Amino acid sequence: MPETFDIVTRVAERSDALSQAERKVAQVVLDDVAGAAAVSINVLAERAGVSEASVTRFAKAMGCRDVRDLKLRLAQAAVVGQRFFGTNATSGPDGSTETIDRIADDIQSTLQLHRSLIKPDTARRAAARLLSARMVYAFGMGGGSSMMADEARYRLVRLGRPVASYQDAVLARMVASTLGREDVVLAFSVSGHTPELVSACEIAREYGAQVVAVTATGSPLAALADEVLPIRALETDFIFKPSSSRYAMLLAMDVLATELALLAKPQSQALLRRIKYVLDTHRGGGDRQPLGD
Repeated sequence: MPETFDIVTRVAERSDALSQAERKVAQVVLDDVAGAAAVSINVLAERAGVSEASVTRFAKAMGCRDVRDLKLRLAQAAVVGQRFFGTNATSGPDGSTETIDRIADDIQSTLQLHRSLIKPDTARRAAARLLSARMVYAFGMGGGSSMMADEARYRLVRLGRPVASYQDAVLARMVASTLGREDVVLAFSVSGHTPELVSACEIAREYGAQVVAVTATGSPLAALADEVLPIRALETDFIFKPSSSRYAMLLAMDVLATELALLAKPQSQALLRRIKYVLDTHRGGGDRQPLGD
C-alpha cells in the first residue's frame, strides 16, 4: 500500500529546504493545487519557469515516486478540500456581512430545511422505541456528534429514561456486544459514514438491539437503523465558522425528547415538576428558569 501523507502540508513545510528551482515549483503548486494536478509536466515547468527535470526533482523531494504520483496526490488533496484553499476559504454571500449575521442566517436556513425533513410520524415512532427500551445507549463520535450523545443523556434523564452516552470507539463496541432486543442505540452522525460508529451499530444489531439514527439518509448508518431522523449538511465556502449541522441535530433531539415526554405525559409532568422543585429550592430564582440547562 502506498504511503499516505498530506501533500499540501508537506510542500509548505519542505519548501525552505529546496533548491531555488524547486521552490518555484512549490510556489506554483501552493498557489493552485487543482491546477497543478491537472496540467502536464511541461506546462507545470513552464508556469514555474524551470526545466522539466526540476519538476521531477521536486516530486522526488516531496517523497513521491514520480511526477505522476505527485499529480495524483495533488488531485486527491484538491478534491477533498478545495474550499479550504486560497480565496475560496474566505468567500461568502457578502464580504461586508457581520459574522453574527452569517452564523445566524446559516442556522435559520438549516432549521427551515430540517423542519420539512423531519417527519412527525417518524419522530413519534422513534420516541416510542425509546419509551419502551430497557436501556437507551447514545453513541456519537466526532465533534457535534459527541456533544449530541451527551445531549441525549441530558434530555432523556429528565424524563426518567435509563440512558448512558458513549463516544469512545472501543468502548462503544464493547457496550454494543452486551445489548439485547429490549435495548435501543440512539446514534448520531451527520455523514453516517464514520466507520467506528457504523461498526458499533452493526454489532448492536447483530445482538438484536434496535437502532434510532440521527443521520444522513442513504448512508451506511441509516441503512442499519429502524428509524431515521434525517440530517442534511449544508456547509458553505466560509470555512471559519462551526458547522451549522449541530443545530439540525439539536432540532432532531428536541423533537424526539418532546415526543417522548408527550407519550408518557402524566409521568413526564410529575418528573419535570420534581426536578423544578429540587432546583428552585436549591438555587432560588423565578418560575421561568430552565430545568438545569
